[in-house]
Amino acid sequence: MCAQIRVTTDAKRAPLVIDGSHGEGGGQILRTAIAISAVTGRALRIVNIRAGRPKPGLAAQHLTAIRAAAALCDARLKGDALASQDLEFTPRRPVGAGSYRFDVAEARMGGSAGSATLVLQTVLVPLALAPSPSEVTIKGGTHVALSPSFDYVQKVWLPTLATMGISAEIDLVSWGWLPVGRGEIRASIPGRVAAPRPLVLVDRGHLRRIFGRAVAANLPPHIPRRMAAHTRALLHEVGLEVAIEEEVRTSACAGAGLFLVAEYERVRAGFDAMGARGKPAERVAEEAVMALLSHQRSGAALDAHLGDQIVLPAVLASGPSQFSVERVSRHLATNVWTVERFGLASVNIAVAPSGTGMVTIRPLSRPSAFNRA
Repeated sequence: MCAQIRVTTDAKRAPLVIDGSHGEGGGQILRTAIAISAVTGRALRIVNIRAGRPKPGLAAQHLTAIRAAAALCDARLKGDALASQDLEFTPRRPVGAGSYRFDVAEARMGGSAGSATLVLQTVLVPLALAPSPSEVTIKGGTHVALSPSFDYVQKVWLPTLATMGISAEIDLVSWGWLPVGRGEIRASIPGRVAAPRPLVLVDRGHLRRIFGRAVAANLPPHIPRRMAAHTRALLHEVGLEVAIEEEVRTSACAGAGLFLVAEYERVRAGFDAMGARGKPAERVAEEAVMALLSHQRSGAALDAHLGDQIVLPAVLASGPSQFSVERVSRHLATNVWTVERFGLASVNIAVAPSGTGMVTIRPLSRPSAFNRA
């Protein structure tokens, strides 16, 4: 049985201040920082949130992630409002397991298709460290641009977490596309993880298979058929085969996308491309396939997106992690900068002439919040 993490918040200790405009300057700084704050009990203040964006400050999906993380640890919030650029987050108890429900649409009048998967990624690791199981329902966008799709989370992110000892099961209850959203994800998180295992993935091994699905919602069936056919043709040209399903679904609004997974001996990589009004199905296929082939040529273990998404659990792991990544993105560099503000780990990124990176994460002495009861 896992001993509960003791959170030792010190009312006299000044909050850790993080500049939300640093580096990539997006919502990832916010999500990573509040997740660590929830786990460690360290009071936090984030300033200049998304200051360089066309619409600075908190949007609906960021606000939902903040309130979700706050619900886990009864955090006191200040500045949790749409367009706010200054947030205070002060945990008042250890992360608690339970049954939780979050809806991105509730954060803004008129609703929102903000990403439900990004909210899930904010709360899943803290709940994995909780002393008992949790059930989480999240409503919002499940397949929207600029965020991991449900397919990516289920088929790539979660299997990688499983190698670190963090297990969870998620179900897609309903699809949510831009601009309406209204999708729904349900997650079961067993909890009871004392600390994630280190991730050592320098060599991905041989390519075993490529699979995925082409999906259209509230649209004619020729759209997924064309996406799938063009995907098969493009990969066949370079000697690769793909098992791809063609699906027609219903949802609150029309949407389309192609979701591919490359399964190697030791890890999976994922590649999404979303449809849009006036965007040919063949172009959607080309985007996903070109991303897959770029990763295949790199020889790296982790795709460019997985590299930054795995930093948080690696920082909380019981020992050093090391992994190769297709590309050192600004998201990865910014996420590393964020976790280093907490003093939990030292991180080294070695960039090869090809642009691939080798990331080494060494957890440091854990703060008092991690002392076992």
